Amino acid sequence: MKTKSLLLLSLLLMFCIRIYGQHIALTVHDAAMKGLTIDHMDSTYKSAGNKDTSKAVFKTDTLQHLMYNAYVNLLKDFGKFLKENNFYWEEKTKCWNRIYFSKDGTIDYFLYNFQEQLSLGKEKEFERLLNLFIKNYQIPMTASVKFAQCSPVSYEATSDKAK
Repeated sequence: MKTKSLLLLSLLLMFCIRIYGQHIALTVHDAAMKGLTIDHMDSTYKSAGNKDTSKAVFKTDTLQHLMYNAYVNLLKDFGKFLKENNFYWEEKTKCWNRIYFSKDGTIDYFLYNFQEQLSLGKEKEFERLLNLFIKNYQIPMTASVKFAQCSPVSYEATSDKAK
């Protein structure tokens, strides 16, 4: 009975996340634990750009270039947001992102994976700020389908006294 209740609760939680899960940032691992695997997400969100344009949402070089610029600006804006909220990196920190966008360019899911282990406090604060940032962020790209973009990113070392 206990196992059945836990299974039902887990399914209800996954359903709520999928229905009301707009603007969620979490690690790739945590997303997978909630049933939001990259394979599953990639079956719902089409790739924003691809050399094989039949697999891309943005099919022309011009549109792919505009998407690339929008994505780079998103990452820059997030870096500024971190600084404005007194979040600093002690050393260069590498991460991988996969961002899933609604048709209107708002962020549904922002999955990330750090290459290095962060302290629990640092990672929780990063996730908290990322969730605040994506809540109202919108890139200037729209499409007829939901789309995704991924990349590695390096957060540069900062301090509260320098920069």
